[in-house]
Amino acid sequence: MTEITVLDPHTGDPATTVRAAGDSEVAAAVGAARSAQPGWGRTPAEERGEALRRMAEALAGAAAELAELNRRETGRPEAEARGGVEAGAATLRQYAELGPLHRGHSLRGDVRAADYTVRRPRGVLAALTPWNDPVAVAAGLIGAALVTGNTVLHKPSERSPGVGVRLGELLSPLLPAGVLTTLSGGADTGRALTADPRVDVLAHVGSTAAGREIARTGAETGVHVIRENGGNDPLLVDAGVDPEWAAEQAALGCFANAGQICTAVERVYLHREVAEDVLDALTARALRRDREDPPQPLVDRAHRAQVHGQVSAAVAAGAQLRAGGGIPDGPGAHYPATVLTGCTSAMALMREETFGPVAPVTVVGSFKEGLSLAAEGRYGLAATVLTPRTDHALQAVAELPVGTVKVNGVFAGAPGGAAQPRGDSGEGYGFGPELLDEMTTASVVHLGAPVTAGAAR
Repeated sequence: MTEITVLDPHTGDPATTVRAAGDSEVAAAVGAARSAQPGWGRTPAEERGEALRRMAEALAGAAAELAELNRRETGRPEAEARGGVEAGAATLRQYAELGPLHRGHSLRGDVRAADYTVRRPRGVLAALTPWNDPVAVAAGLIGAALVTGNTVLHKPSERSPGVGVRLGELLSPLLPAGVLTTLSGGADTGRALTADPRVDVLAHVGSTAAGREIARTGAETGVHVIRENGGNDPLLVDAGVDPEWAAEQAALGCFANAGQICTAVERVYLHREVAEDVLDALTARALRRDREDPPQPLVDRAHRAQVHGQVSAAVAAGAQLRAGGGIPDGPGAHYPATVLTGCTSAMALMREETFGPVAPVTVVGSFKEGLSLAAEGRYGLAATVLTPRTDHALQAVAELPVGTVKVNGVFAGAPGGAAQPRGDSGEGYGFGPELLDEMTTASVVHLGAPVTAGAAR
């Protein structure tokens, strides 16, 4: 029997140990989900919605427990972790309302016939979810799949397996047997699950490398794939903005959750007219972050080594450190908020996803130059522009090849704003009302009048 032990990134002490599902357990779970799906798919949408409401209440009731477990496994501050649980409960409530309203369309044909489309569940969903916001992301995929009549096999990240197991213990008993199953494990468990031909949908939120492997599997089996993978999201600061506000936005985008957010700011372009003032204020915020409260660690030491490797390579290539950039003494996986200037597009720090509390800065001579650099790269998740000019905002919307363009707010946006990542950042809608479409197929129906014996033609 294989076990996974996760170390507390604050202390280095063991936090959680779970059993990894083997191939036979995965196969049995897929079979159970396949058997349960027809009955669940025939369940009225209102009843499926009511089940999601019960799930939301169970989740909300366990918010403190799940947040503490999340803190121990990933280092996320307890208040932020609790916010993720509450967001997950809110998402389940949202899909409880949206699911029964998910509909087809009427079509115009012969007036003596009815033509319309109906939405049908795809079947069995394999959901592979990340560690950086383990409850909210899982709740979105699970909720959208269940309310549309699919059954779900959930494999949480091996970096937050205890949260995933507890989530399953809370939610699965509220559903018929086989409708929601949690499978803990690492890459081998994930491969066994995604390679099973009885799975109809693969939904993955995580690294680009794992996403590519899943996409190849989907291409071979014909399964429907939904992916939100890595990003290298730019922040472009235009002339004329308030430097303190711009620094606050940059610090939030780069340092929140220790930079371990899917849409974190990964590279910063500062217009030369405001660059020095923004840099001074951003550096002060970085230094203050590590002086005040105990800083949030990265998820583990392996990830810290990866982040530090990119920072060190950038410095060796000519970037200058304004703050941070060193591995601190002591236990755990802490890494300081880091600010670098003189960064170029040739550096991995500006080309690849870092996923750490790092703000690599390039000073640009014009908005046009900054926008051109921001549009570079193989990723296409999100981008942020801070500008006082409407024409520059509209130009950014037109030219940035990303799923989400945010103007004057790094983490702003209305509820339900589903996005489609581009390039190596993935494919398909991963949240919002459009996710219900991803979880279903459409059938066109023509219902004509019957011709009875002896009737005039």
